[in-house]
Amino acid sequence: MSLIRSILSAFLHREVTLSVLLPIDYNPSETYPLQLFNDGQDFDALMLADTLKTLQSTQQIAQAVVVGIHANSDRISEYGVAAKPDYAGRGDKAHATTAFVLRELLPFLKQEYHVATTGITFAGFSLGGLMALDVVWNHPQIFTNAGVFSGALWWRQKALTDGYSDSDRIMHNQIRNSDAKPGLKFWFQCGTLDEHDDRDGDGVIDSIQDTLECISALERKGYGWGKDVFYTEIPNGHHNPETWSAILPEFLKWASKVS
Repeated sequence: MSLIRSILSAFLHREVTLSVLLPIDYNPSETYPLQLFNDGQDFDALMLADTLKTLQSTQQIAQAVVVGIHANSDRISEYGVAAKPDYAGRGDKAHATTAFVLRELLPFLKQEYHVATTGITFAGFSLGGLMALDVVWNHPQIFTNAGVFSGALWWRQKALTDGYSDSDRIMHNQIRNSDAKPGLKFWFQCGTLDEHDDRDGDGVIDSIQDTLECISALERKGYGWGKDVFYTEIPNGHHNPETWSAILPEFLKWASKVS
């Protein structure tokens, strides 16, 4: 069952639209795992409802409540890393988005749909993937799994023309400079045609380099490749819903297994 709901956020100062996808055998008296996605306005393009129905009806995944948080025209401010905007001031409301998720959205979903409020999966696409990773990393008592599709892991505190180095990437630094969070698991995806930029001229596009080096930072914290951290690279995959839709079944199977 697919529903459109809304919730008025005091933190974001706007009404937030939600796409709510209930399990095919939804029973309001049962408690279900929760899977959150940023950019819920793209659920139709991702064909997520049909994918979930197929996977659930064939028992390839456990039943869960899946919720997409719709972005609006202020997405570039509301998504990012909560602790710090990027060099251009983008992501300056990411802390408010985090507060909305923790203090408004999760209680609402608990009350309305009887979802579990721990062990949550949070995923997103591009800048929404960065936002999901940031929330999971900083709130491991609530979230367990992060899904990052073509993540905007280039997010940096210094412009390329202003003496940038790879140490200026904000999410990488946050991981390096904080303690490991036992129990977290991470799923990353990139396409080989996500972009064409290659800032250091090494023949690897930036999105893949930034993702693999973020994974390296996680590995140095003790997370194991293939155990805690998973990476899928799609040949000729683009930065678009068509590519993400094609790999979504594999992510949903992974999330169901590790939840």
